[in-house]
Amino acid sequence: MKSGLTLLFLTLIILGKSNAQSPVVDYKARISQIDQNINKVFYEPETGLYKETNAKNDKPHSYLWPLCALIQAANEAEQLDPGKAHMKPVLRAISQYHNDNPPAPGYQAYVTKEGKDARFYDDNQWIAIACLDAYNRTKSKSYLRIAEEIYRFQMTGFDEKAGGGLYWKEDEKNTKNTCSNGPGILVALQLYKITKKKEYLTTAVQLYEWTNKHLRGENGIFYDAIKIPSLKIDSAKYTYNTGTMLQSNVLLYVITKEKKYLEEAQLIAGSAEKYFYRNNKLPDHYWFNVVLLRGYEALYEVDRNKKQLQFFFDDAERIWKNEKDGTDLVGTKQTKTLIDQSAMMEMYGRLERLK
Repeated sequence: MKSGLTLLFLTLIILGKSNAQSPVVDYKARISQIDQNINKVFYEPETGLYKETNAKNDKPHSYLWPLCALIQAANEAEQLDPGKAHMKPVLRAISQYHNDNPPAPGYQAYVTKEGKDARFYDDNQWIAIACLDAYNRTKSKSYLRIAEEIYRFQMTGFDEKAGGGLYWKEDEKNTKNTCSNGPGILVALQLYKITKKKEYLTTAVQLYEWTNKHLRGENGIFYDAIKIPSLKIDSAKYTYNTGTMLQSNVLLYVITKEKKYLEEAQLIAGSAEKYFYRNNKLPDHYWFNVVLLRGYEALYEVDRNKKQLQFFFDDAERIWKNEKDGTDLVGTKQTKTLIDQSAMMEMYGRLERLK
């Protein structure tokens, strides 16, 4: 009898320790805290615009890129909290970057009324991706119209130099990057899934084949860019480039049912963890990393292999524990940025769905 009670007592201690080591994480509370911080520290109510950092900035308002992160974070927050309109204020801010200049309307890198600026194809594509996600969730045609306009703008960045592909920047056509072609594929594939217009699928496959031919490195880790006209490869490797191509393979598999795309996605997922997750951490750029998570999440929806997601959960915990200040602003530096807050808001939103 005593031995039975002792065994039961030891079992309860072990279970207690196990539970203490694996607490249930309240991602929604973190999202709410980050959202409050963004609105308190970075949002400017009188203009409806945002600041880039919580310190002194070169310009009064943020460049567009951090808003590309924030609009996706807002979509994830709205998915978890459908009663609150997280996206509307961000879209109103983004509308102040709209530029109607030929050859097609698009969004420029800085607030239009404060001066003319360059237009980056990838900035526009990230907005389209968030709007397409929002359309799939809400069926609001306003989101679809934004994405269709951005598709037309992105295709003005296509030519046959280097055999095809999209440029990165409209006014300096000297590189074609994975960061403009990967999301370009995703925009086209999502539009095809919604409209079934063959043009979109044709574009996606062309961009996919071009990117794989010119920018795919060993084991599916993608290079940054090819320079025009020299065709020299910029061999830098970033998590977000591999992430968009991982997600592209998954979507192509879902659409075509061709197993080669699923096999490529699984190869990329295995390679990316080995290449990027070193010393129990991902690289420091939170937003690049959450774009990689988008690819893994898409793959999980197909193959249900939850083990391959664990390093994202672990890294997100490390960041919350070690890389935030006393007000819960995240970031490795003393100056905190809008893009970092937005990235982690999206990260915790996705992990909440996946946990």
